[in-house]
Amino acid sequence: MNRFRSHTVAALLCALLPLHVFARVPADQAARLDTDLTPFGAVRAGDPAQGIPAWTGGLHSAPAGFAGPGSFDLDPFPGQRPRLTIDAHNRTQYAAHLSEGVQALLAAYPESFRLPVYPTERTFAAPSEVYANTRANATRAELAEGGNGFTGAVGGIPFPLPQDGLEAIWNHIARWQGRYFDEVSSTAQVRPDGSYSSLRERNQLLSNYYAANQDAEGLDNILFRYMNQILPPSRNAGETLLVHETIDQVQAPRMAWNYFPGQRRVRRAPTVAYDNPVDGYVSDDADMYNGAPNRYDWKLLGSKALYVPYNNYRLNQPGLAFADILKPGHLNPDLTRWELHRVWLVEATLKPGERHVYAKRRFYLDEDSWNILMAESYDSRGQLWRVNLAFTQQAYEVPTLTTDMIVYHDLIDRDYSALGLRSQEKNPRQYHLPVPPDSYWQPANLRRLGTN
Repeated sequence: MNRFRSHTVAALLCALLPLHVFARVPADQAARLDTDLTPFGAVRAGDPAQGIPAWTGGLHSAPAGFAGPGSFDLDPFPGQRPRLTIDAHNRTQYAAHLSEGVQALLAAYPESFRLPVYPTERTFAAPSEVYANTRANATRAELAEGGNGFTGAVGGIPFPLPQDGLEAIWNHIARWQGRYFDEVSSTAQVRPDGSYSSLRERNQLLSNYYAANQDAEGLDNILFRYMNQILPPSRNAGETLLVHETIDQVQAPRMAWNYFPGQRRVRRAPTVAYDNPVDGYVSDDADMYNGAPNRYDWKLLGSKALYVPYNNYRLNQPGLAFADILKPGHLNPDLTRWELHRVWLVEATLKPGERHVYAKRRFYLDEDSWNILMAESYDSRGQLWRVNLAFTQQAYEVPTLTTDMIVYHDLIDRDYSALGLRSQEKNPRQYHLPVPPDSYWQPANLRRLGTN
């Protein structure tokens, strides 16, 4: 497949309707979610010529030997071997299925970066109630004024039949990733020579949007609540960030607070947004993209079959040393898995008069789950600057497709940041733990947490 194509009638409507006036789709189009499209709007049929299978419900049960919730996931495909390997020497042969960012990585690291390509497995699955909510959202969800939020949706993908790039990017922001998770992991900043420094931290996320018995009309403007705590042995141990993420961040900007142990004070954190620099990326790079989309014009360019990171169960197996994962320029390719999947391509161009370090961005969204799997960011000169990869796996015990590790590659400085290193922890990301009460997610609680 050498050119982009749209595979829903709804996508074609964007050429016929005024932008952001109609987001709801007619009932007869929504009915496709029960027939030729999956509950999330992907094409059910496969493409045998390219080795893409049909979606038949995904992976929602654990393989034999899985120890149960709270345990590291077992690879459901342990006997599979790569069917081909793409590297700098043969990349032109497969260029039609390689993104610009992946081709840039192959060119930047011609002797080491490669893609072990495995059989395509469409493993994504979600709970039945999330499918039902998505079906209902299709005929009632609308973008808020200016596209900076949405209304009429709850508990599912807002726009399973997207009409433009804004709707598609909101599908990623509001995608299903479990009701609550709690994890301890490390972030590593890797220098060009492969040496690295790491930071251990705890992350918790509680979704308000996916809370049980929510009503679309009664949903408040809180999408989720997020907590990040720096853990020992870091000298910043105890530093804590709390975020209340809003659905419409222009009407009501995200609320964020920091606690710094040395000051013993809780402060508002107004700069946790847009292009505020973090460790090797910027704030709205987190989770591949987050926050208000108002500084960009968004285009939905269609869909294409590309090689993407998928079903990466090997990267975070318990006991794996960080030094075995982190190599100069990129992750150890022998631990990665790439598959051919159809993805939606969304392009964001900075609006005239707006400010951001990225002048243009491209996002590649998994058609089955709406997770952003790859992203490319361009500077003001039009030069490709960062290539971001999300190494995902299906958490079949939930079920949901989870981003197991995100890697931010800087093509100019030739270093990278890897988020989500869990192989040295006793437990992986936890989905089954009791949900903390509302009082836990309040600024007044930060000082107590930071001194524990």
